[in-house]
Amino acid sequence: MSIKHKILYIEDEKPIRKLLHFILESAGHQPIEACSGSEGLMLAASHQPDVILLDLGLADISGTDLLAKLREWSKTPVIILTANKADDEKVTLLDMGADDYLVKPFHAPELLARIRVAIRHAEKSIPDPVISLGKLNIDCAGHLVKVGLEQIKLTSTEFDLLKVLAQNAGKVVTQRQLLQDVWGPNNSHNSHYLRVYIAQLRKKIEGPLGKRIIYTESGVGYRLTQDD
Repeated sequence: MSIKHKILYIEDEKPIRKLLHFILESAGHQPIEACSGSEGLMLAASHQPDVILLDLGLADISGTDLLAKLREWSKTPVIILTANKADDEKVTLLDMGADDYLVKPFHAPELLARIRVAIRHAEKSIPDPVISLGKLNIDCAGHLVKVGLEQIKLTSTEFDLLKVLAQNAGKVVTQRQLLQDVWGPNNSHNSHYLRVYIAQLRKKIEGPLGKRIIYTESGVGYRLTQDD
């Protein structure tokens, strides 16, 4: 029997709340509804949900402020629901601790896929020494990468970049996070480094795979999808 995950959705528009309830319940999740930011904070503390869906356009408190309050005490994955397509806002929210975002209107399968990714990441308290994403296997301890049986030669920087993307597979990783994790805190604005190394990774990894798995989230960052 599959586990029912508790999904808290904080949304002040009734039609969207009804839609979210239907989508979540139909997928076998346990929906928890909050129609305001203050109620959402209370339910997040009392129900300990597995994932929080947070609308930015709340009447009583901005979604940005609510995210900041949640991150003061909670590590629960937060997926932002927003009608704003501005890249700057997406980057800010991800850097503040949001795990993902979806622009309204969204499709139910995409929302459920993002929820599954968030749950998988939350359940991994200890990083895997070997990350397996379909035919792509990354041995973090041995610094080895294979596509099927073929060993892929990467530089240390290419390996570190691939490892960060793979550890966050399915999630968008901002340019700033990648630059800080791979090149250090003093290089968070040198995005030209990133473009060059992403291009090299695509050539070395996607060539043998025969398919695209590293996607550009324009103006935000990159997302590595599972090869399955």
